[in-house]
Amino acid sequence: MAPMVKQPKGKYNSVIFDMDGVITNTMPYHFDAWFAVFKSAGIKVDCLEIYRREGQDGLTTVREIFSQNRRKISLKEAKAFLSNKEQLFKKIVKIKFVKGSRPFIRSLKAHKFKLGLVTGTSRHEAEKILPSGLLKLFDVIVTGDEVKNGKPYPEPFLKALKKLKITQKDALVIENAPFGIQSAKKAGLFCAALETSLPRKYLSGADLIFKSFVELRNNFSSFL
Repeated sequence: MAPMVKQPKGKYNSVIFDMDGVITNTMPYHFDAWFAVFKSAGIKVDCLEIYRREGQDGLTTVREIFSQNRRKISLKEAKAFLSNKEQLFKKIVKIKFVKGSRPFIRSLKAHKFKLGLVTGTSRHEAEKILPSGLLKLFDVIVTGDEVKNGKPYPEPFLKALKKLKITQKDALVIENAPFGIQSAKKAGLFCAALETSLPRKYLSGADLIFKSFVELRNNFSSFL
């Protein structure tokens, strides 16, 4: 039986995507890189700790986890720590895509939707991960190093709206993690979440929750 879902109000002309865990299946590699650099500093992190922070800018992740462990780290040290993580991630990452993500993006583009990408990943990482043919489908890209206050703050999505020259009522957000959902909702946006990284109980802040792009498309077929 198809799940009961709350339908969005009206129809949208724009869709804004998160990247890690929505388009790309790269979160396991982010976790491995974070685990290794924190271990080198004598701090143990688990998978849930990192997955729940998906979408947060890396510098904030470093400083908050050090603080949680009652450890001090200067801004200079935090930047170096993050650089080590990013370099390790680049070495180990294998680009894998969430099933159905690319056809969905191409279908939206073919139907004249405006597309945005809002990610906590840095610009240079996003450009390394996503093929140029896919990147160029997005009308606007906002990365973690281009905002002062990243997810869960609303700034990244508000910046995307401004660049797209649209209002909140025009856009639907697709996310997969609590911070991204919080960011979208604080920006006044309707948010659909995918269970690609975390189970449903961690995504309760979203307006809709889907297991996959297939389920999402089946419920939003009138858009396409």
